[in-house]
This record gives sequence, C-alpha cells and structure tokens, in this order.
Amino acid sequence: MPEKYSPNNKKQPVRKLISQARIYNPYYQKFIPASLLLKGSNIEFCGPEEEIPQEILAAIKAENFYKADNKRVVPGLIDIHMHIESSMMAPGPFSRQIIKEGTTTIVAEPHEIANVFGLEGILQMIRAGERTVVDIFWAIPSSVPSTDKSLETSGGEIGIAELKRLIPEEKVICLGEVMNNRAVLQEPESLIRKLIAYYQQNSINSIIEGHIPTLTGFDLAQFVARGIDSDHTLQNLTRFKQRIRNGVFVEIQEKSLSEELMSYIKTNNLFDSVALVTDDVMADSLIEEGHLNQVLRRSLQAGLSLEEALYISTYTPARRMQLTDRGSLAPGKKADFLILEPEKDFAPEAVFKSGELVFSKDEASYGFTGLRQEEQQTKDFPANFYQSINCPKISQADLEVYLPEESEDTTVVSCRAMEVKKDTTYTEEVEAIFAVEERKVLWEETGCALATVIERHGRKGNCGQGFITGDTIKEGAVATTYAHDHHNLYLVAQNYRDGVIAANQVIEQRGGLAVVNKGEVLATLALPVAGILAERPALKVGQELRQVTESLASLGYEHYNIIMSLCTNTLPVSPELKITDKGLIDVKSQKRVNLFYD
Repeated sequence: MPEKYSPNNKKQPVRKLISQARIYNPYYQKFIPASLLLKGSNIEFCGPEEEIPQEILAAIKAENFYKADNKRVVPGLIDIHMHIESSMMAPGPFSRQIIKEGTTTIVAEPHEIANVFGLEGILQMIRAGERTVVDIFWAIPSSVPSTDKSLETSGGEIGIAELKRLIPEEKVICLGEVMNNRAVLQEPESLIRKLIAYYQQNSINSIIEGHIPTLTGFDLAQFVARGIDSDHTLQNLTRFKQRIRNGVFVEIQEKSLSEELMSYIKTNNLFDSVALVTDDVMADSLIEEGHLNQVLRRSLQAGLSLEEALYISTYTPARRMQLTDRGSLAPGKKADFLILEPEKDFAPEAVFKSGELVFSKDEASYGFTGLRQEEQQTKDFPANFYQSINCPKISQADLEVYLPEESEDTTVVSCRAMEVKKDTTYTEEVEAIFAVEERKVLWEETGCALATVIERHGRKGNCGQGFITGDTIKEGAVATTYAHDHHNLYLVAQNYRDGVIAANQVIEQRGGLAVVNKGEVLATLALPVAGILAERPALKVGQELRQVTESLASLGYEHYNIIMSLCTNTLPVSPELKITDKGLIDVKSQKRVNLFYD
C-alpha cells in the first residue's frame, strides 16, 4: 500500500526519477517509452516526463536522478512457489544472492525446517526473513511429516494447533503444498482434510497450494473441488490441459518448459493461468546460473517473448497470491524494479527494492556496487538450532545386515533394492541377490550399495536398512542429514570403512554432506543450522556444494541433478520405493515393506 505520512512528520519521502526508459507495462504486455517517478518506497508516476510538474522535477537532487538511456525497466521478479532450504542457505545469504538476480519477492514454504523443529522452526525462519533485503512471504507447511509417524520419524509436526498459531502472522499468505493426495481423496478423518478445513474457515484468503504429480480425470476434479487449485509438478501437455480445464493455476518450473507447452499457452492465451517458479534451486546452480531469471531465460528459449515471460514472472504471480501492491510499475505500487543490461536477454544492471538501489553492476552510473549489507556470516537462530544432530557416532556393527530372527538359515537371500535412474528422481523396486554367511548379508563388493537411514532427532533411534543400485555411486560412500523430508541421517555406502567415516563426519560437523572414498574425505558441506542450512555467503556454500557434486560424479553417480536425486531417495511420497528410518516404503500403497522377499 502507498506510504502514509503525517503532516507533522518532518521527514518527507525522497523523490527519485528514472528518466528516459522503456518500461514494461503488463496491462498492454509491451515496453512503453516513459519515465518513472518514485516517492519513498512507492511509485508516484509512470509516463511521459513532460507530464510531471516542473517544480517536482526541479526539486529532485542529482544523486536521485538516473538517466536510463532507453534501457528496459521491468518489475522485480516474484517467485511464488519455492523453498529457501533447497539452497541449503539461511534466509539472509539466500536473499542477498537472489536480489542480484532480480528476484525481489518470494513466497517460501519452510517444510524442510518444520520437519526438524516444527512450529519453532517456521517461526524462526519468519523472524530471520524479517531482516532480509528481499520481501519474504510464507506458506504454512501442510504436510509435516510428508506421510505419518508409521512411515517416518520427523523432528516436528504441523497440526491444527500450529496452524492456529501461524495464520495470524502478517507475512503468512497461504497454505503450502498439499502432498498427501491419497489422504485427501480417500480418508475423510485424515489430518490433511482437517488442516484444509481449518485454514478455509479461519484465514483471510483461500489460497491453497497443491502438489499433483499424477492425478487426472475424476480424481483431479475431486481434489480441486476441495479448494486445492494449483500445481507446480512436472507438466506435459496432456496433464497441463487437464489442469487448465479444471481451473488449476499452473506454476511452471524450469524442467517443465518445452516448446510444445509454451506454444499451447501462447495459442490459447493462457498467461493469466500460469506463472514461472523455481521450486528448488541449490546453491551451486544459484551462483552459476541464477534464480527466477534463469527460468525466465529458459522460457525465452522455449518460445515465449520477453513480454510474455515477464507477465508470468511478475504480474500473474502477484495476482495469484493477492499481492496487490506489486507486480507492475504503476502509481501506488511498491518501487521494486530492475534496469536491464541492453545486450542481454535478462541480466539486471541495477535492482531497486522499495525505492532503494540495492544492487548495481555499474558503479559509475549508479553510485555503488553490491548490496547495502555486508557479506558476512551471521547467526540468526537460537542455540539449539546449531545442536540438532542427536545421534551417537556409528560403527561397522551399526551397518551390518542380518536375516530376520524368524527366518531359516540360508546361504543366499533375495532382497528388495531401490534402483536410481539418471533422468528422474523416482526410484524403482528391483531384486538383489546376496550371499549370506552366519546369517549376515554379504553386501560389500557386490555392486549394490547399502542404504541406511538413522534417526537423528533424539526420538527413538530407529535405523532403516536397505540396498540401492543403478545410477548411484559405484564406490566409496556419501552421508547427509539433508534427506527429504524428515532429514534424518542418510548413508549410501559401497563398503563399511567409507560408510562409517562419512556418517561420523556429518555427525561431527553438525549436519550437511560428506563424500568419502578409500578412507579419504573427498568433499564436505557443513549445514549446522538444523542440519540443513548454512549461514555462510552464497558463493562459499555454492562452491562447497559443487565440490560435493563433482566428488559424487567421480564415484560414478549419474544424474541430471545428483544432489536432488540423492536427497529424495528418502522421500516417501515420491515413487516408487524409498527408505526412511522405519525401513523401505512402497510409495503407492503408503506401506512399509520387508527388505527380504518371502
């Protein structure tokens, strides 16, 4: 909303002028020659400069006059479906990085930290977000844990009491992605049904985000009828058509961008029904490729014009989230905008946030380079958030797999194993055969790795055991507490020695990732905040994550996104066979299954 000033207030809002620009107008979906007059943190006027009263122009100080020289000026990008924790960074360093890429507003869903610290985790993220340069709004996580206590152990839960506490928070604007679709459709007394009903009855809006990877036909209609009317999962044209037909707002990630899909959107003028989003951007990709601006660039390659791409990364996301004070450069709107470099598709030369210049590449033109915040490590969380790995160090005995007590002695055993595939984060169930000696399964040097999840929240100390094959590591070991969504300690090991070293390295560094081969630690990334976040500058976190990724590739891991593949081996809502501290989970049936075939 426009700023309100008392007549008795001696401090008057400062006026600034962006002169002689080409300003993007979403109402026409065109760039229009105009000047932009700012008053404090808002826009006062956008149009021909000669229409501005001369006394106003004359009063603008030289340091507040910017000659755009016909450069393009566009609204700040708005990302309405994303998870800060995917970057493995706390809100401060994450914000300082994405502002350089032109993202000025985000709607974040903190279900990762909620799985570690519950309500306290969400509230601490909100508080940390109050000190960032980017405006952070929040979605209340609706699926914490992602399934239920019988399938995984999380450190926190979100129920009616937590929803009641979070709805009044000023920056909370929607209910986050509903993932337990089976419960929505088939279980009238399920917690997710109760959460949806409570939110609809007690919130000031009806925005509920969906996660709809498979639903079509009548099931999709029933799902949408309950008020869950968006989807951000992978889209092909068939699924996209069904979602549009049912009134679903589609949030398009980079992986969904295709020439076929973009052509269909253009042909049918569906721009008011879609928005570009990032969902998950990791630290290395963030510093190497960008944020929402990278998705925008890819949409241009897929066939959209810049004007069309801007519409669905500024205007429609603002409308979807009822953020009526932004998304366009019009009087009364927030002065969040970018001045683009002339010769590039989308590279911010300068970024203004609430009327303040917060980033520029050209010090000569804009007066300074960088952010008005120091790139230094801070501690924005309570002490207990830095001591969240509540499990003892492990030994080889913790990794040994034995036949069940009730089974007969045998020299060979048939086991379920997860098969990793390089072109998807989904895993398939395959059969693995192992020799057995004195009831102990001999899995080393078989080409099939051990996969184990150790509960680390200080609850029951469960240990789920399984095996994994396919496009995962062929030697060495990797351990991490960044394991969706429960974030227990996950280990993949081709041998005992490396497995023990990797797991204990992660425990020692209070969370994160560690890659080991032949007794040597190849790469680490410490994530001491809740075991999933770092507060170091983005560049450092990104470089360390890149080293981890390259080390995993050197051990034979093949995937278009190695870290995402690794960290979703433990996600029991992502098909087909996954592992948690409770053991192997058949995702379709949402039931635990035995490691050993009958």
